[in-house]
Amino acid sequence: MSEEKKDIEALIRLREVSKVFYTDEVETHALAEVHLDVLKGEYVSIEGPSGSGKTTLLSILGLLDSPTSGTYQLGPDAVANLTAADRAMLRNRHIGFIFQSFNLIGDLTVYENVELPLTYRGMSAPERQKRVESALERVGMAHRRRHMPSQLSGGQQQRVAVARAVAGDPLILLADEPTGNLDSRNGDAVMALLHELHKQGATICMVTHNPEYAKQATRTINLFDGRVVDETRSAA
Repeated sequence: MSEEKKDIEALIRLREVSKVFYTDEVETHALAEVHLDVLKGEYVSIEGPSGSGKTTLLSILGLLDSPTSGTYQLGPDAVANLTAADRAMLRNRHIGFIFQSFNLIGDLTVYENVELPLTYRGMSAPERQKRVESALERVGMAHRRRHMPSQLSGGQQQRVAVARAVAGDPLILLADEPTGNLDSRNGDAVMALLHELHKQGATICMVTHNPEYAKQATRTINLFDGRVVDETRSAA
């Protein structure tokens, strides 16, 4: 694929992104001059040993943290030029998060958990209802819409978290060890769900320690000491 074509279709574009943490006069270089393009419709897995920078990279991609140096462009937006309020709005509208710990609100129903991020957008009630019901149908949890998180299994809770992430029709889904708190059967089911979402056109970036799950992505980025040291593509 030509560089010009990549520039047209890249949803995410990192150039020389570095991240340094300063504590008690000690510098920790979490990321070092990372270059990365993620194209529309890609399914990218990020691998590497503990401390290699995976979580830091995902935090920067999700606008939860800022690079110390380098540039990050999300779609048409140069992130460094945005105010904190603009970053929060961009995060809410264009990024869907799937966390290892589900992060559902215990005193809200399944329906209300999926609806909450849409409420922050000021979306009308009819539009919210349409999106929530569609998202729950996609993950096979519509029949549990009135249940509380405590009434669900871990696999079911993660399905609800996926529904919450996709309900807003984000530009990209960021998944941080989405199967980390699940047994193998539920982990496989969640991975099958992500695969189906990708087939439907979703763009996904996933951090995982599981090499078998990483192989399900169309491209794998390997980090070591904050640097991209290898990249492999799959025929999937």
